Amino acid sequence: MMQNTDKRLRADLFRTRLSEAIRERDTNQSALARAVGVDRSTISQLLKGEGARLPNAQVVGECARALGVSADWLLGLTDRPETAADILRTTMSLTEAPRALVDEQIFQWHKEAAGYKIRHVPAGLSDMLKTREMLEWEYTPHLGRSTQQAIGASEDRMDWMRGTQSDYEIAMPLFEVYSLARGEGYYAGLPYELRKAQIERMIDVTQQLYPRLRIYLYDARRLFSAPVTIFGPLLAVVYIGQNYMAFRDTERVQALTQHFDHLVREAHVSARQLPDHLHELWQDAAESSIKHNS
Repeated sequence: MMQNTDKRLRADLFRTRLSEAIRERDTNQSALARAVGVDRSTISQLLKGEGARLPNAQVVGECARALGVSADWLLGLTDRPETAADILRTTMSLTEAPRALVDEQIFQWHKEAAGYKIRHVPAGLSDMLKTREMLEWEYTPHLGRSTQQAIGASEDRMDWMRGTQSDYEIAMPLFEVYSLARGEGYYAGLPYELRKAQIERMIDVTQQLYPRLRIYLYDARRLFSAPVTIFGPLLAVVYIGQNYMAFRDTERVQALTQHFDHLVREAHVSARQLPDHLHELWQDAAESSIKHNS
């Protein structure tokens, strides 16, 4: 008895949703009949019929295709009317990532998420923390004469980001600041005075903006993370080089949020410990440099 009732309810829901889809698409029964390849009377029967009978799978599929909805939605198997392709386009997108500072796309995402917590694993040292001299050293080889213009635009955007009500959490591997202090790896060739000023700026910024800005250092020998930014509950963006891979579906945003929170829980250096850690790191690097030059 329950099975018959379920079939009747599903048939009623099919008729309701088919009528809704026709109305939403601003079409009519005749146009749908032509698109599906059936008589108008067939569509009329689908909409006004009674009982527990559903149309065959081909008719359901053709109606769904013509109306731009999923067959599962028409049949009441899902509450999302979009097709699988539409859902994928909505929940995941691939956006160009130019070699720049705070580019326009990143800035738009920050504005969209204003007021939410921003979680960030940068590809290197976060641009929010860099001195102007550091930005010039890093970007001039690529941007050439347009470097100053790009830095000016990005500084304005970073000032806006710092002035919002968003909290920022940044997680970086230990080796990033170690390499910076010692001028090794990516930072080989960065002059001593620029490294010193950069470390001092990071100490100042983390002390001045705490707790709205919290930076954690994790051990990359134990943990790994691709560059990722999570804009509150709205979206998560993974940086893959020439592109950003952006996810808006709740499941993936939550998964990447949990990944970031794990980095924070397992951090070797907490946000409170960071200024002292940077100071000690620089003292060791400076002493090592003096001994090396002696």
